[in-house]
Amino acid sequence: MKRIALIVEYDGTNYCGWQIQKNGVSVQQKLEEALEKALGAKTPAVGAGRTDARVHALGQVAHFDAETDIPPDKFFYVLNTLLPDDIRIKKSFAAPEGFHARFSAKGKHYQYRIRNTREKGAVDRLYTMFVPVPLDVARMREAAAYIEGEHDFAAFCAAGSDLKGTTVRTVYSVDVAKDGDYITIDVKGSGFLYNMVRIIAGTLVAVGKGKLTPEEVGAAIAAKDRKLAGATAQAQGLFLIEVYYEFFHNSY
Repeated sequence: MKRIALIVEYDGTNYCGWQIQKNGVSVQQKLEEALEKALGAKTPAVGAGRTDARVHALGQVAHFDAETDIPPDKFFYVLNTLLPDDIRIKKSFAAPEGFHARFSAKGKHYQYRIRNTREKGAVDRLYTMFVPVPLDVARMREAAAYIEGEHDFAAFCAAGSDLKGTTVRTVYSVDVAKDGDYITIDVKGSGFLYNMVRIIAGTLVAVGKGKLTPEEVGAAIAAKDRKLAGATAQAQGLFLIEVYYEFFHNSY
């Protein structure tokens, strides 16, 4: 039995998320349908993370196990002939021994994209959060510094989440960049709570609008109080850029 790893890119606009669900079409469902056609048998696909509805990915990682004569590095071509155009396999390869897409992951890189103009765009509305009020990027960067490091991020976890473990996470970096009318927030960390990156983005937007101070962001983290942080930013602005492993570097 071979374990084959995939680097997956997808436009999450028309999907209920990565994970198979009863009410809605998911990315995992479409991938498993393509695998069944390619292999002639139902084949589960395991993803590194469960992105939500309308969240996109440039570097999701998945694996599956199969007895097949198809070379691992050719699977991307086979699957791309069977997948819809909004899901693409960027790379396929033989997984290193002991590899698991989810449990072997050592960290993730997410990017949140904001259109900061007076008028909403016709095309990028599906891939950015529209904010018509000018944002103070310098203040957003000040607030980002409070988020970096190891903290209890209970204040940045969706209310009512079914937590089975600690809310302590390590955020390696939070970088806020402005390029013309667009602002990006790049967040890298060891792992994230449910909606954590979107809450980080929403909190930094609140700082950019002057509704929160950078110091209040630090106070929210210290208080572990969700009500003190900003709103959860819209799903369509979020991209899973890369998943980090010791086994290999997720680049293509």
